[in-house]
Amino acid sequence: MLFRTKPAGRHAAPPRPRWWRRWLRPVITADDGMSTAEYAIGTIAAAAFAALLYSVVTGDSVLAALTGLIQQALTASF
Repeated sequence: MLFRTKPAGRHAAPPRPRWWRRWLRPVITADDGMSTAEYAIGTIAAAAFAALLYSVVTGDSVLAALTGLIQQALTASF
């Protein structure tokens, strides 16, 4: 059967009201204030990542590795 027919009689579904779409759509899709919260969480995450990266880079092992790498690059013969 290519086309479905709607049931008739007492088993027929009542027609959907159209007003609920206009009323419900702004309620569901409203995101007032979301950008402020997203910026705040993003800023906190970036600051935490920067603090973690700073602590890793200024550590003794990373500083020694970078110093060794630079010394090796400067003393390389061509």
